[in-house]
Amino acid sequence: MGRIFEVRKATMFARWDKMAKQFTRIGKEIALAVKAGGPDQNTNAALRRCFQNAKSVNMPKDRVEAAIKRAMGKEMDNMVEVLYEGYAPHGVAVLIETATDNTTRTVANVRAYFNKGNGNLGTSGSVSFQFKKMGVFKLKPEGLNIEDLELELIDHGLDDLGEGVGEHGEPLIVLHVAFNDFGNMQRELESKNIVPVSSEVEWIPTTTVSLPEEYAQEVLKLVDKLEQDDDVQKVFHNLV
Repeated sequence: MGRIFEVRKATMFARWDKMAKQFTRIGKEIALAVKAGGPDQNTNAALRRCFQNAKSVNMPKDRVEAAIKRAMGKEMDNMVEVLYEGYAPHGVAVLIETATDNTTRTVANVRAYFNKGNGNLGTSGSVSFQFKKMGVFKLKPEGLNIEDLELELIDHGLDDLGEGVGEHGEPLIVLHVAFNDFGNMQRELESKNIVPVSSEVEWIPTTTVSLPEEYAQEVLKLVDKLEQDDDVQKVFHNLV
């Protein structure tokens, strides 16, 4: 019984850690969206997207309101978004999106992770050319006809429609659109009263790398270290 309890406790703490990281990331996204476009979601599409994502991870209302309030204060004046690029071990390309009020601290931390993980932090443009910046919408399939939906969304920027799986194994419809068509797709889904499970801007690799399990674990260890940093919002790579 003791061992089972310890396993359950470890699983519970891991879930809490993941949830806390999600809340922190979305809180920063909300604050940055408010800072850029104001606190009214009716006129701020980026903020509407953040609210949808906050709802999808059950982020408490007080955390959302705190993020909005923080954006209106001086503590966000120095907050900026910075994209870092580098290579993990075995030639795997890595992009790191950060939101930070101290770029000196952030770049030092990111460089240290790469160095300790046998990777290399690169310069701007050294890795990003291997990715496409795209909008990714994830929808619940209930009540939707995939073939009809695909035809209806092509004129609104749909690049690709496929199937995916959520965190708990639930089936999802996944839409990819070019970054410049993100707003068009968001408005079209809203007009159809389709509320995405999530809507994100992601860097999708145009070429991928496959590695033996031992080498892949080295890469994923570095990615995990990066994701745990408080300044890091998202990490993308081309390992499959």
